[in-house]
Amino acid sequence: MNAVIAIIAAYLIGSISFAVVVSRLFGLSDPRTYGSKNPGATNVLRSGNKAAAVLTLLGDGVKGWFAVWLAMVFQEQFELSSNTIAAVGLAVFVGHLWPVFFKFVGGKGVATALGVLLAINIWLGLATLATWLIVAYAFRYSSLAALIASLFAPFYYALLFGPNLTLLAVAIMSGLLIYRHSQNIANLMSGKESRIGSKKK
Repeated sequence: MNAVIAIIAAYLIGSISFAVVVSRLFGLSDPRTYGSKNPGATNVLRSGNKAAAVLTLLGDGVKGWFAVWLAMVFQEQFELSSNTIAAVGLAVFVGHLWPVFFKFVGGKGVATALGVLLAINIWLGLATLATWLIVAYAFRYSSLAALIASLFAPFYYALLFGPNLTLLAVAIMSGLLIYRHSQNIANLMSGKESRIGSKKK
């Protein structure tokens, strides 16, 4: 029962869309109405408000980290298994993709996934973040950086810890993230993908 409650709580935490909340606080247009129409930090940046984009990035990342961290803090007290912790990480990520508070229209999960990985293991998170930064700096495409980083994340986890159910959870997150970037993949292949920092049209 405790495991079920932890997973549901994680999903609800993930359902808080910081792109929408922060945009409202700053008086900006709903990020679901311009650019890529994705409620995420990269699209909020297209509004031209860097502070709002940074707050969105931090909020989405912290919620992923917080859900897993909270489960770890109470792991012994509520007898949560390591598999439950993995499920919590997946649940907060799924909450971001399909948030119950926003009619199940969510973001693509890059920042939230990173937060989850940092909570699981800081070196896992930093290795994945470094991969994103290198690709983003080299090519100026946030989506391409996310796709490559998501492919490497399970590989990094396997190197650190070997095969287990947490690796499966990380692999599922990577698969979902790639799925959510299907339109970006098509745009990249056709040369229509927006680069980091481009303004909304």
